[in-house]
Amino acid sequence: MDYSVIIPIYNEEENIQLLYDRLQEVMTGLQSETEYIFINDGSADASIQLIKGLSAQNKHVKYIDFSRNFGHQIAVSAGLDKCAGNRVVIIDADLQDPPELILEMAKKMDEGYEVVYAQRRSRKGESFFKKITASGFYKILRSITSIDIPLNTGDFRMMDKRIVEVLREMPEKNKFLRGQISWIGFRQTFVEFDRAERNAGETGYPLKKMLRFAIDGITAFSDAPLKFVFSMGIVVFILTFFLILYTLISWLFFENTVQGWSSIMISVLFIGGVQMIGIGIIGEYISRIGNNVKERPLYIIRESNIEEENN
Repeated sequence: MDYSVIIPIYNEEENIQLLYDRLQEVMTGLQSETEYIFINDGSADASIQLIKGLSAQNKHVKYIDFSRNFGHQIAVSAGLDKCAGNRVVIIDADLQDPPELILEMAKKMDEGYEVVYAQRRSRKGESFFKKITASGFYKILRSITSIDIPLNTGDFRMMDKRIVEVLREMPEKNKFLRGQISWIGFRQTFVEFDRAERNAGETGYPLKKMLRFAIDGITAFSDAPLKFVFSMGIVVFILTFFLILYTLISWLFFENTVQGWSSIMISVLFIGGVQMIGIGIIGEYISRIGNNVKERPLYIIRESNIEEENN
């Protein structure tokens, strides 16, 4: 198999056929044997029925149907586990990332690169809040890690099968694939494009999921939050020491005891707040350790025609 195209699906019934048609046209232009792997991530609409219809028409259309919603990064990981192509493309189904850019990616791969990712020049149809928070997150992540994670990129990229083989050996449960791919190294480059608006349907990444994704990215590639807690502990200790010193001097030499409920409560609440923040950050790291030592499967497959073919 020359190419594998991995497509995570979550309630994308309005986009599947158009995406498939455009992909077919692009991959035909490459004159290559291509498999299309659709991962249905617990969709509540008719996505899986449409995918099964495509697989009945084309033997190279594969599908993985999850038992429930496991999340975008897990869906992509399942596709990476099952793909067989020498080159692997990851693309979402909302058509914000143009399939036609795959041709340009393939040219870069022909030049000897192992990873070619799509970098956005502009992002249509997204709020100012989402743009500014996304930009801020990646700038912060780059500043607190030694990994050079490219700005203005998503998961839309093409990779050599050697990258996929390394990703399969990375067992962490809280996936942050674009960070993992940057961490792996090899020769990487980019192609630029203007990101379109979503073709149809609603985004699968509301604010809550974006925050969780950001936390996964930071905790997976940086221990800066733990160092921040340690630094705050030192600062609080110093401030508390001087407050105690001031209180003792006032009582011993000036007979002026520190009176008032307010000063005591401010000190207690300040120290307690720092402690709660610290416990919360440490808890995030411990939670990830717990998820990995449980050794539960990363995902559960309800049905897949890939399994049938392997059998």
